[in-house]
Amino acid sequence: MAGNQRVVVTGIGAVCCLGLSVPEFWEGLCAGRSGIGPIARFDTTGLRNPCAGEIKHPEALRLPAGADPEDLAVRFALAAAREAVADAALPQGGDPGRRGIVFSTNFGGAHAWERFATAWHTDPAQVRSADLLRFSFEDAVAIAATALRFLGPRGTLSLSCSSGAASVAWAMDTIRAGRADVMLAGGHDALSLSSLAGLSALRTVTAEQIRPFDKNRSGTLFGEGAGMLVVEARDHAVARGARIYGEVCGAAVNNNAYHVTAPDKQGEGLAAALRAALGDAEVPPEAVDYVNAHATGTKYHDAVETAAIKAVLGARAGEIPVSSIKAATAHPMAAAGSLEAIASLLALRDGIVPPTLNYETPDPACDLDCVPNIARRTSLRCVVSLSSGIGGNNAALVLRKDEP
Repeated sequence: MAGNQRVVVTGIGAVCCLGLSVPEFWEGLCAGRSGIGPIARFDTTGLRNPCAGEIKHPEALRLPAGADPEDLAVRFALAAAREAVADAALPQGGDPGRRGIVFSTNFGGAHAWERFATAWHTDPAQVRSADLLRFSFEDAVAIAATALRFLGPRGTLSLSCSSGAASVAWAMDTIRAGRADVMLAGGHDALSLSSLAGLSALRTVTAEQIRPFDKNRSGTLFGEGAGMLVVEARDHAVARGARIYGEVCGAAVNNNAYHVTAPDKQGEGLAAALRAALGDAEVPPEAVDYVNAHATGTKYHDAVETAAIKAVLGARAGEIPVSSIKAATAHPMAAAGSLEAIASLLALRDGIVPPTLNYETPDPACDLDCVPNIARRTSLRCVVSLSSGIGGNNAALVLRKDEP
């Protein structure tokens, strides 16, 4: 383990198609509900599938005082950040210079860009230069840092769909290095016509349902939202009497250096990330009780992820639950890894493994215990959350119950 400082999670916030808060998100997962449905916000003509994990009532989001941005992705980030910080009950008198923030996103302010482009082509007199300026990856983190008075280290990551988990790893490293006591970390993205058109062109979108690990899987469906975590030095959290969800005891981020979109066929990159995260945590493979998989429902990725899990966990890979929440939340892009980290921490807290929905036909290439369709109660002490992304980016988080 790098350094002696232990790192824990003391606050969580979630916004996605299952609900606008952590309780709604977790209740929906455990009940086996899906938030996927027809897109209502824009015309889906020409897209491979008119359905996605769209947030239906973004006007109901509660934002930090004084923050009211137009861009949806930024609003999702700020709402989840507000919930996480409130949940952590950080004291008002803390040193703001010891509180940092790292967000991640794939598409930044896509809605601002689309407003600008639409106006430019239809009515140039209505063009707002502010919309172009708001097409920024930095907007969410800048507004959040100002609204919350987090004056420590600040950054924005964009590592495709591993981004949310990578931000948690970045926060952990920052605290271990002694540069902050508290970090707010997570991912955010919003659905937009331009992003879905591009993802459809890459042939990653299914024409029917998303079916992680199922033999008849044919692609993924995308969603939107944000997942935010307050990551904190354990000594700092204990000293202020904070409630602790779990320890971030190890993490790793790498890349396959293989192909611009396709995963490496043997899963060596993801296996290396998982192996490195376990090494960082000083946790042996046999101590892992559950894997929250990235499993997107695409033909190649789910088999590759299965191979990576088996390569590292060995015979136990088939003995422990391995589930994907993508058929419930869709694939919320940069928010995926942080929402899945939150689900993993809640699984630790409650002893409930969320199910893999739409699982009907086993696939010999994905021969894991996929927790089909119904949540499962079981004792958990140590869990792993895996994330991968287009371009070969991988991230792995090792989370466990907090113990003295």
